[in-house]
Amino acid sequence: MLTTAGTAAQPDSPPPHAEAAHGPAVTATAVVQDRAGRVLVLLPAEPAADAEPVLPGVAVSGLQTPEEALTRALRDALGADLPAGRLLAVDSVPPAGGRAGLVHLYAAAPPAAAAAALGAAGDGDPAGLTTTWLDRDAALAALPALAARRLRAALDAWDTGAVAHLVGGEPQPGSCAAVSAGRRAELEHAAALDPSSYLAVRPRVLVGAGALVRDSAGRLLLVRAGYRDDGRWQLPGGGVDSDLGETPRPAARRELREETGLDRPLGRLLAVDFASRRPAPALVVYVYDGGVLDSADLAGVRVDGTEIVDWRLASPDEFDDLLPPRGAAIARAGLGALEDGGGPLDLVAGRPA
Repeated sequence: MLTTAGTAAQPDSPPPHAEAAHGPAVTATAVVQDRAGRVLVLLPAEPAADAEPVLPGVAVSGLQTPEEALTRALRDALGADLPAGRLLAVDSVPPAGGRAGLVHLYAAAPPAAAAAALGAAGDGDPAGLTTTWLDRDAALAALPALAARRLRAALDAWDTGAVAHLVGGEPQPGSCAAVSAGRRAELEHAAALDPSSYLAVRPRVLVGAGALVRDSAGRLLLVRAGYRDDGRWQLPGGGVDSDLGETPRPAARRELREETGLDRPLGRLLAVDFASRRPAPALVVYVYDGGVLDSADLAGVRVDGTEIVDWRLASPDEFDDLLPPRGAAIARAGLGALEDGGGPLDLVAGRPA
């Protein structure tokens, strides 16, 4: 059965040694978001003085991991195969006349069809709760204060790819997520962070690299990724594996080879583009001259059919229809640098800084 995650719930069916161990009570909570960013909230089916909106959650016994218990509870109560995903936040609940508690919050993103079914009017679970989808601000406003603080931290962790560390719902110094910019500045100016904690609270920036590869008519080589759901095309390129010591230029060549089968040295750096994507981490992209392809090169283009499902050549007047706005702007800026011999260009979201 799904239970409230607002307090430290007592474990269900505890093993015989549980009370002797005096371990903390553990609750697993699901932060379920659909593709529109709405959050699944359980509302009381009938108004009652002691009934409050909650996130889907379950008390965890010593017989299961939090992930297993939550996945089973979601399936049993909501009728959805919705595995607990990435850990978003952990809140340590200090004891208040009873046992201490641990609340684990997990990401869960249902497929579109499942999301529609979960939000169907009148759906409820055995605890007398009705499922509904609320946008983020509405969900935060609807939940009790402690649950809202946990949800805010979990959403920040979801957006930034990090994990939040909370105590009593409050982000802790050195938490990888949920520490506000103002609080971060206070901690930094007070020299209150050790080197590891300093790195944990700093904003994240992702780095990508790509290449402008064209034919003799000046058309750019574009690829279409199977993981995109907007139907847009993109320049060959991808993330820089900096954790392996990779730098942008080798990354751009590797991505071109992996996505198109073309292995060729790259020319000069044409542009560096910085894009703020709040609340997600910013992205910096290095764009290199990939040269001109002859007929033999074009005949050798290959895609794997999974990550990259198609390729084509496109002229500048087709960019706005095929590429995302930022990609179209970067492509035009890069071609301009090639034509006039300028660069590398300093771009922000594809536009000159």
